[in-house]
Amino acid sequence: MPLAEHLRELRNRLMKSVLAILAVTVVGLVYYKQIADFLTEPLRDSVGCTAGFGRAAEEGEACAEITLNGLIAPFTVMLKVGLATGVVLACPVWLYQLWAFLAPGLHSHEKKYARGFVAAGVPLFLSGAYLAYLVLPTMASTLIEFTPEGTGNLVPLDDFLDIITRMVVVFGLAFELPLVLVLLNFGGVVTGRKLLGWWRGMVVSIAVFAAVATPSGEPLTMGALALPIVLLYFIAVGICLLNDRRRKRKDPYAGLSDDEASPLDHTPETVGTAEPVETAALPESTPEDGPARRNGYDDAT
Repeated sequence: MPLAEHLRELRNRLMKSVLAILAVTVVGLVYYKQIADFLTEPLRDSVGCTAGFGRAAEEGEACAEITLNGLIAPFTVMLKVGLATGVVLACPVWLYQLWAFLAPGLHSHEKKYARGFVAAGVPLFLSGAYLAYLVLPTMASTLIEFTPEGTGNLVPLDDFLDIITRMVVVFGLAFELPLVLVLLNFGGVVTGRKLLGWWRGMVVSIAVFAAVATPSGEPLTMGALALPIVLLYFIAVGICLLNDRRRKRKDPYAGLSDDEASPLDHTPETVGTAEPVETAALPESTPEDGPARRNGYDDAT
């Protein structure tokens, strides 16, 4: 398609994704109090000041209290909760629209694999989002420990929701990394052996990414993000190696690049017994026919 058609197709796919997110966002706005309670429950259970700041300070306990500042704050929180709900729960739609935009550039057999990638991408994204929800209590308790003694900690709910949203989206997208690697392998862009050779750099990169993505920066939260991604990376490498072996059995030259010559087999093969072939002798020529012939050949020959 020309560039204008690609841009028009991209616009249509984005519009469908945005409409799906908005539809789920409306549902999230209706039930935003229940969703906000579900999101803040790990923080209240881990570092909530159930007895108040005064008694907690006397007992030397570090705790926090979730607050809202200003009249507009509850409305802002409602919008943030609804939008975060729309992005997470509408992931099957926008992942499918992403595949539908890429599908015209794929071959028929690659489209078959792409449907499987979309089916695997949704649970991977939701698994990463749920993992972010699980590590919230550990992250919160670690950060609250830095509070000086005798000092209370007020946690604005909108700031806390920003942290939750960022962690959920980052964890969810990070879990899509193995899927992208398998997609590149099935498309013939990279081989499983090459991916395996990158394992040291990939492990270090994943660790650095986990350190930047987690707000607390403490080892337990970093490990909770990095270890599953590393495990999924090696699972993806295993799938790529199996796919390369299957492709090699089907086509021995599948691993060659476009500008690389296929190998030649110089091993001599046994020649069978030659079969006799009967030939008819040509008649002797006469001087009128031209140059004299002997046994069917002229003098020049």
